[in-house]
Amino acid sequence: MRLIERLDSTLPLAARPYGLLSARARRLNRDVYDTRLLLQKTTCMTGADAARVFYDPDLFVRADAAPRRLSLTLFGENGVQSLDGERHRARKAMFMSLMTADARDELRDIASRIWWERIRDWEGRRRVVLFDGVSELLCQAVCAWTGVPVAERRIPAITSLLTALIDAPAAVGPRYRRGRTARKIADRWAAEHVRRARVAPASEGTSALDVIASFRDTDGRLLPPDVAGVELLNVLRPTVAVARFVVFAALALHGNPQWRHRLATEDDPELLEAFVQEVRRFYPFFPMAAARAARDFEWRGHHFPKGRRVLLDLHGTDHDPRLWERPEQFRPERFMGREPDAYSMIPQGGGDHYDGHRCAGEWITKDLMKVSVTALTRWMSYSVPAQDLRVHPWRAPAVPKSRFIVTQVADTRVDAAAGR
Repeated sequence: MRLIERLDSTLPLAARPYGLLSARARRLNRDVYDTRLLLQKTTCMTGADAARVFYDPDLFVRADAAPRRLSLTLFGENGVQSLDGERHRARKAMFMSLMTADARDELRDIASRIWWERIRDWEGRRRVVLFDGVSELLCQAVCAWTGVPVAERRIPAITSLLTALIDAPAAVGPRYRRGRTARKIADRWAAEHVRRARVAPASEGTSALDVIASFRDTDGRLLPPDVAGVELLNVLRPTVAVARFVVFAALALHGNPQWRHRLATEDDPELLEAFVQEVRRFYPFFPMAAARAARDFEWRGHHFPKGRRVLLDLHGTDHDPRLWERPEQFRPERFMGREPDAYSMIPQGGGDHYDGHRCAGEWITKDLMKVSVTALTRWMSYSVPAQDLRVHPWRAPAVPKSRFIVTQVADTRVDAAAGR
C-alpha cells in the first residue's frame, strides 16, 4: 500500500479519507509532503501551523482548487468557495450579514418549534431513523428561516436533493451519479426562487432569500440567477448537513451516559457548549480542504510552486496529539473554560469568518446542535435498539451505518405532560 501511496494516493485516500494524510505525515515526521492525486502532483499539510499558512490569502487561492467533482455536486459552480480577493470578501460579507444575533435567535426558535412537532409525531412510530428525521427537520427549519416557500409535504423531496449533494463528492458509482442529478435539479429550483424573489420580495426584503437575490457583486450588478441560486443552496445545504453532527451527538450521548445525565439535569450553558464542541472535534465531518498556491514560496523547507494544489488535513488537525491531550478519547471537559484558536479547531475550516474561507455557518451549526442536544436530553426519551452504529473510515462524509435508529420515543417536556 505504501508503494502505491508514493506513486499515487488516489485509491489509498479514497479508502481512508479521514486518517491517511496525518498517518503519512507522522511516518515522515513532517507536517508537509508531496504526493500525487489522479496523477497530479499535490502537496498535503496537517497541523495548526499548516492551517495558519493554508488560510493566508497572500499564499493560497481557491480558484480551481477543489476537484471538479465537488463543483458538480457539493459546491455548485461560481459560488463563494471558488472566489478570492475583493469578490470573495464582498460575497462573504453577504453571508455574514445573515448571521446576526437576531437572525440566529429566529432560526433557533424555528428549529425548536419543529423539534417539538417532530417529537410528538415520532411518539406514534414503531421506530425512527434519527439521521433522516433530523435532516428533514433541519431542511424545514432553514427553508422557513431563509424565506424559501416549501409546502411541508415537499420537505422530504427537498431534503433528498440536498443530502444527495452532500453525499456525492467522495463517492463513486450510483451515489455520485445521484449527486450530479440532484445538483442540476437543485440549481434550477433555487434559481427559480431567486427569480420570483426579485419580482416579489418577501418579508420586506430582509429574508436570506431576498438578501441573496438583491445582492450586487463588485461590478454593481445582480448575480445571475443561477449563481444566486448556488449561493442560496450554500445556505440550505450546509444547514441540512448539520444532521450528521446531531447524529454524532446522539452517538456520543449513547456511549457516554454520564454526559447524558449531566446535560439532562444541569442547566449549564458552558457544559452544553463543551459537549457540542467536542462532538465537532471528535467525530468525522469533511476530511480535508483544498487550495492552490498563489505564488512560489517556501515553508519549513518545502517548496510550493505557484498553482500547486494543496490539501489541508482538517480531521487530522482536530486529532493532532500536539494540540489535544488524548485526542482519540471523547472528553468534552477539554473545552470547559477553553476557547480554541482559529487554527487548531477546524472541523469547518480555519482562520477568520469574515475575511477568510472559514464556514460562515459555523455559529449556526453550534446553535442547531445545542437545540438538538437539548431535545435529545430534555424534551424526549427514547430507546436505542441493537443496530450497526459503526462509523466506517472509508465513507466521507461519515455517518453511522444504521443512521441511528431510536424506538419508544416519548415527549418528556413538563408542559406537554401537563396537557395530557
